[in-house]
Amino acid sequence: MSDEAERPKRRQRYRGTHPRRFEEKYKELDPARDPETVAKVIASGKTPAGSHLPVMVEECLAALKLVPGQCGVDATLGHGGHAVRILERIGAEGFLVGLDVDPLERPKTEARLRGLGFDGSVFEGVKSNYAGISKVVGERFPEGVDFVFADLGCSSMQLDDPARGFSFKTAGPLDMRMNPGRGLSAAEWIERVDAEDFEKVLMEHADEPRAGALAGALAGRRFGDTLELVRAVREAMPMMDEEVVGLAVRRVFQAVRIAVNDEFSSLDAFLRVLPGCLKAGGRAVILTFHSGEDRRVKKAFQQGEREGIYQSVSDGVVVAGGEERRMNPRSVPAKLRWAVKA
Repeated sequence: MSDEAERPKRRQRYRGTHPRRFEEKYKELDPARDPETVAKVIASGKTPAGSHLPVMVEECLAALKLVPGQCGVDATLGHGGHAVRILERIGAEGFLVGLDVDPLERPKTEARLRGLGFDGSVFEGVKSNYAGISKVVGERFPEGVDFVFADLGCSSMQLDDPARGFSFKTAGPLDMRMNPGRGLSAAEWIERVDAEDFEKVLMEHADEPRAGALAGALAGRRFGDTLELVRAVREAMPMMDEEVVGLAVRRVFQAVRIAVNDEFSSLDAFLRVLPGCLKAGGRAVILTFHSGEDRRVKKAFQQGEREGIYQSVSDGVVVAGGEERRMNPRSVPAKLRWAVKA
């Protein structure tokens, strides 16, 4: 046998020691192949590229108060981090339906859960926005479910992948759609919106203090990629402190993403039908990641308690502990609220 035949095939490496392209970061994108690198990334307080660290898992489980045999809905399946822990708690006699509108990530998560042993007898993935939960529950659980969990906002896989257009750190198509097959892309939305409506979006969706100036500079323009939008925001804020500009970039991307996906309308619809999906004593647990989401959840739960729809709701919010906030920066803005059906 020749030396050539005996030599093991080298795996393809990225160019240089610090890859720029998302798809070249193979160590993080395939954690099973290099767990040490992933561990170092996590220990440094970052999320490995293309993966997702579920936020406030123990706090969510404590609020859900799960017992074996219960049936419920994970209304935002995402990477399945919370779903796995829920499935472990409800056991073989329970059943979980996972909703996700993302046609790219949902099949990957379903395959991941099947690989962990959660077959069709305990788990079903459904292509649906959480606003469609009433139809899903009605078809499968006419008497309602024991719990509903929702982790709002984007998943890390969506945020990290430049091809999805959510990232303001790497060039990619300015898309931002949770379901790329429906609706206007972010580029199309910005090109069509007028300054007045854009200002409202920046104020209502991101609490941006310079909404008027930014809207005037951005509305109606055509941007070729994500970094062109970043540059336009920076150009609209000359002489500003870098931290202020950086926050503005984040807020613009957040506000546009919410508008493109009509997230607040979907959340309002979800909160309206949520009580009707729960059995008496059923629990709803919702994680939010910015003030616009949290205000809606807070008001819906408080109004439901006043009207006798909910027998109790959380007193204030639960936030991530100090260690989690250090290890997973994406947990910092998270707020948890719960409600119990009367």
